[in-house]
Amino acid sequence: MGQIFHASTNTIAKVTIYAAVLFLALCGWVCSAVNRSSYNTGETVVRAQPVQFSHEHHVNGLGLDCRFCHSTVETAAFAGMPPTETCYGCHKLIWADSPELLPVRESARTGAPIAWSRVYDLPDFVYFNHSIHLAKGVGCGSCHGDVARMQLLHQSVSLHMEWCLSCHRDPGPSLRPGDALFDTAPRAPDPVAGASLAAHYQVRDAFTLTNCSTCHR
Repeated sequence: MGQIFHASTNTIAKVTIYAAVLFLALCGWVCSAVNRSSYNTGETVVRAQPVQFSHEHHVNGLGLDCRFCHSTVETAAFAGMPPTETCYGCHKLIWADSPELLPVRESARTGAPIAWSRVYDLPDFVYFNHSIHLAKGVGCGSCHGDVARMQLLHQSVSLHMEWCLSCHRDPGPSLRPGDALFDTAPRAPDPVAGASLAAHYQVRDAFTLTNCSTCHR
């Protein structure tokens, strides 16, 4: 019986298989790149706000402490957003007629809260508690970056689960002494100091910190 397919069919079949494998690998790489990009994570993206609040001016320029605006960060899961009274307490006297501060004046007049857009917004299935992290020595800058140098605040990390787990596996580099928790300036990791601080704050072991129920409840 004569040959049904031309000999070149074998080559075509091999090329097709290799091409399909490479195409699937490329698709996987593209999906991974998109998943890690700022388009998906929001990292480095500056969100539009009703008032273009400058952390650089207020923190670095005026020396305001994080807790001046985020008053519940040491006692509650949510760090808290400043009520209008916090803003208006100063700005009824300073730049009181600035058009940039019209939303603040309107909020003070009507009692309606300022509609801030959240920069850090974890999924509903993730449990995160600010007070616990501070109590264990994780400073603001470890997650929020050097906000004292940010003209307009942006998300400084990916917030991917792997990013959280990398810290939970080895929290030492993210820990700071008590007097530096609200200093947002970056610090070089110090393994020796990190281990000492982990013992001082009685940080749980990596097995417990990476248990699913720690963050997903």
